[in-house]
Amino acid sequence: MDPKYQRVKLNDGHFIPILGFGTYAPEEVPKSEALEVTQLAIEVGFRHIDCAHLYQNEVQVGQAIRSKIADGTVKREDIFYTSKLWSTFLQPELVRPALEKSLKNLQLDYVDLYIIHFPLALKPGEELFPKDENGKVIYDSVDFCRTWEALETCKDAGLAKSIGVSNFNHKQLEKILNKPGLKYKPVCNQVECHPYLNQNKLLEFCKSHDIVLVAYGALGSQRLKNWVNPNYPILLEDPVLCAIAKKHKQTPALVALRYQIQRGVVVLAKSYNRKRIKENMQVLDFELTPEDMEAIDGLNSNIRYYDLVLTECSYYEAMKKKQDFFLMEKKGKKSKANFLSIPGEDPIPEDTHGNIAFDTMDLCTTWEAPETCKDAGLTKSIRVSNFNHKQLEKILNKPGLKYKPVCNQVFEFQLTPEDMECLDGLNRNIRYFDHGE
Repeated sequence: MDPKYQRVKLNDGHFIPILGFGTYAPEEVPKSEALEVTQLAIEVGFRHIDCAHLYQNEVQVGQAIRSKIADGTVKREDIFYTSKLWSTFLQPELVRPALEKSLKNLQLDYVDLYIIHFPLALKPGEELFPKDENGKVIYDSVDFCRTWEALETCKDAGLAKSIGVSNFNHKQLEKILNKPGLKYKPVCNQVECHPYLNQNKLLEFCKSHDIVLVAYGALGSQRLKNWVNPNYPILLEDPVLCAIAKKHKQTPALVALRYQIQRGVVVLAKSYNRKRIKENMQVLDFELTPEDMEAIDGLNSNIRYYDLVLTECSYYEAMKKKQDFFLMEKKGKKSKANFLSIPGEDPIPEDTHGNIAFDTMDLCTTWEAPETCKDAGLTKSIRVSNFNHKQLEKILNKPGLKYKPVCNQVFEFQLTPEDMECLDGLNRNIRYFDHGE
C-alpha cells in the first residue's frame, strides 16, 4: 500500500486507490444524477471511479470526469477509471469493439481498468438481457480463456492500462491463471464483500496470486428488486457495527468500509446521497482495533445480497421453493441473538410486504431441545446444517453441553450453465451394465 496516496500496487505495476466511488443507480434515477454525483465525488477527493456498460450511464460519468479535468480539479492521470465488459460481449471478437464503445461514450482515450463483469455469457446483441419468446434469458457458450486473450490485446493496444475480472470464484480464476501462454494475470477480482459475506477464503486465494480483491456491496444493499434479495436483515443496523461505530464516533457505514481497507481490500462506496458521498471520505481518518476487526469477522454468515435475476427464478427463489430457510447469527455486546423465521405452519413466513418475517432466539437453547429428543430415543444422532465456524463454536462452548453436533451439512456451490454444458458433452451412450444375451 502507498500510504501517501492511499493506493494499492497492482501486479502489473499500476496503482489503484483503495477507496472507489460506485456509479450504479436504479433505472428510475435520472441519468443526469450520475453526472452531478460523480462531479461531487471528484470534488471531495474520490479518484477511483467505478462504472460499467451495464449501468448505461458512461456518457454522464465520462462527462463528469472531463469537466473536472477541464476546470483544473484533476488531471487525467489522477483518475483511476474502471469499466466492465458485459456478458453479451464475451465472444473474443466482440471484446475490443465493446471497450471502444465505452471509450466513445466516455470520450476518453483509455480506461485504467477493464474487467469481465460476470463469468456468464449471454447471447450477443444490443439487448442487455436477451430473452426468448417465453421470456427466458438466452445464454451463450464461450471459453473465458479466449475472452481473456482478447482483453490482453486491449491492454497491449493501450486501450486499458490494467485488466481484471469480477464475480469469479477461485476455480474460474485458476482456469485463467493456468492458461497456457498467459500474458497478463488478472490484477483484481471485484466481488460482493461485506461483514456478512467477508470472502475470507477467496481473499486468501487472491492474495496468494497477487490479485487485489475489490469489494462491491460493502454497505449491504439498497434492496434493488432486480439485483438484491430483499429478505435479509439490514447490515448497517447490525448491533456489532453500531457499537463499534459509537465507540469511534463514526457511522456504521464508515466502520464497514474501514473494515475492508484494513483487510487489504479495495472498497467501493456507492451513494447518490450528497451528504454520504462527502462523509465516506472520512473512512481514511480513523482505524479499527484488532478487537474490532475480530468482532466484525465474527459477523460472517455467508449472506449474499446481490442475487442477479438471469434465470426463470433467482437462486433465492429456487431455494425458497425447496422450502429451505435462511439463518443468520447476530452478535451484540450484551446479548447473542439469532434471527430465524417466525414460528408457524408456513416454512417461510412472510409479512404483508412479502418479506421473510424473522424471529429472535438463542440457538443454544434450541440445541438443548434436540438433546432431549436424543435422550428420549426419538433420534439416534443430532446435527446442524449451514452453520459457520463461529456458530458451531457457540454450541460447542455452551455450558452444560451434553452432546456435540455429529456433523454440519452445508451447501457451498452451484454448477454454472457452462459446467452443465460441458457435462452434457460427455454423453457417449456408453452402457456399463450390458444384460444382452
